[in-house]
Amino acid sequence: MARIIAIANQKGGVGKTTTAVNTAAGLAGAPQRVLLVDMDAQGNATMGSGVDKRELELSVYEVLLGEAQARDAIVRASEGFDLLPGNIDLTGIDVQLVAEKDRETRLKAALDPLREDYDFILIDCPPALSLLTLNALNAADSVLVPMQCEYYALEGLSALLETIEAVKARSNPRLEVEGVLRTMFDVRNNLANAVSAELTNHFGDKVFRSIVPRNVRVAEAPSHGQSIVGYDRGSRGGVAYLGLVGELIRHHKERGKVAAGTH
Repeated sequence: MARIIAIANQKGGVGKTTTAVNTAAGLAGAPQRVLLVDMDAQGNATMGSGVDKRELELSVYEVLLGEAQARDAIVRASEGFDLLPGNIDLTGIDVQLVAEKDRETRLKAALDPLREDYDFILIDCPPALSLLTLNALNAADSVLVPMQCEYYALEGLSALLETIEAVKARSNPRLEVEGVLRTMFDVRNNLANAVSAELTNHFGDKVFRSIVPRNVRVAEAPSHGQSIVGYDRGSRGGVAYLGLVGELIRHHKERGKVAAGTH
């Protein structure tokens, strides 16, 4: 039974898509059965997975409109995971679904039949608390929050946590925070270290031990249509994302043991 994890932060440029693609590739190599869902109109997760967003016959857009089944829109990425791709068509989804009663739960309805096929389903969210992000939060079991350790990031994190609580209260009571991932981290930066310490004080073990450093190899990988795991797994960024993968698999196994013990 798949663990569905939304990778979300309404602040742009914090490494959401990088985290989504690298985590999908790392999990696939573990090996786990993985589906990556690209809910961002920019389609960067699709391109970063080595799939041309301009040549798609079907995407998550048609799935959300009810014009296609998710299974029919899935394509195979070169690094061993499945991809439900996204592209610019998603830009208009808010307007097209505005009058629909089930507009916030369409992704959940599409992914629920696929849960038995995967170990992990990762959803790359757009940098906004939009209808697309709400669909992801309603479909997900948990939220992985990538964030840079800078002053304004804490403010954005508060807004996201309020949204998570609102979704939890209204429509998805199982939703929880999977963890906070510190990205683009510069150990020489005093402010980054101070924000990191504050995060750890506030969230405790919800802060992943793995820290993704500023690393040029991570930035280069998407231009080759690869994850950092495929491009240079021994780089500092590659090692960090493989560490994150290990933490996610451990979380998943521990939950399985707890669930098994409740029967």
